[in-house]
Amino acid sequence: MSLDYDRYDRIRPIQWMDDHLLLLDQRRLPFETVSLRCDSAAEVAVAIRDLAVRGAPAIGISAAWGVVLAGQGTQAADGLEAERLMAAQLDALNASRPTAVNLMWAIRRMRTALRAAGPDWLAAITSEAEAIAREDLAANRLMGQLGAALIAPGSGVLTHCNTGSLATAGFGTALGVIRAGVAERRIAKVFAGETRPWGQGARLTAWELQQDGIPPTLIADSAAAHLMKTGAVQWLIVGADRICANGDTANKIGTYAHAISAKHHGVKVMVVAPSSTVDMATKHGDDIEIELRDARELLFAGGQRVVAEGVAAWNPVFDVTPGSLIDVIVTEKGVIERPDEAAMRAVFGAG
Repeated sequence: MSLDYDRYDRIRPIQWMDDHLLLLDQRRLPFETVSLRCDSAAEVAVAIRDLAVRGAPAIGISAAWGVVLAGQGTQAADGLEAERLMAAQLDALNASRPTAVNLMWAIRRMRTALRAAGPDWLAAITSEAEAIAREDLAANRLMGQLGAALIAPGSGVLTHCNTGSLATAGFGTALGVIRAGVAERRIAKVFAGETRPWGQGARLTAWELQQDGIPPTLIADSAAAHLMKTGAVQWLIVGADRICANGDTANKIGTYAHAISAKHHGVKVMVVAPSSTVDMATKHGDDIEIELRDARELLFAGGQRVVAEGVAAWNPVFDVTPGSLIDVIVTEKGVIERPDEAAMRAVFGAG
């Protein structure tokens, strides 16, 4: 692996401090770098729900540490008893965001570790949470290599939302491919969509790239089709919150529109996500629950109302891009070209 990768891997948003969790509060970026302290599973659930921590892998990792925090306040003879006593706290963590499959995956993995543990159950789940974080970082590095290898030198890329270190254990998924592509001199220009209404691209992705010395160019979400028409970008590179058995992919609202534009303009579409994001039990995108958030996120900006009183708002925060619009899905288990049910099953089994 190129030593230059380390130059582009400086941010760690999730820090376990032995008896509490520190989360880089993404609501305060880019102008304040503040960590939010969580001492309980309930506080982790609130941090996930209120977007202090966001990004599917980061949500899963944070939830795993939330299980450990629940365990630290529990007295039990073995893991089975601990799981029973902690059930309400685990259910609350599981319900904190409905769309990102990594959250449910991490809670299931922690429950499995609990059920297999004896008197050392707290040490066992602490070790499991550490493994989830460590494996995510390693997967991101590998996905960066795999994805960058597909990009021709001198390419321009567009990304949507935030898929970097802030959304993962470090390095990132789609932004990890971009970091690797820059390090390998394959990517010459990076465009970031603002990602309304919460501004993950404007506030987070642009800040991350700047921290690593990669100059970002910010665009309005509605400028993406025109950008593609100019020929300035050859790839749309995005992450995912859930990937179905047929390759349909849920991601931040606006991804679907960008993928349609990419198809029209001959821009390739790459989805980058760890295998924990793949949900082979969900056959297609119509079965994904799309989270609706508070209309205030559209009606207000910086605490100030910007829309006339009495106007209603509809605020879905994810959409589903059909697998037919995706050229390649990159995971740590391999690259799936032209994803469909057969291609997905060849890598991930029947589910």
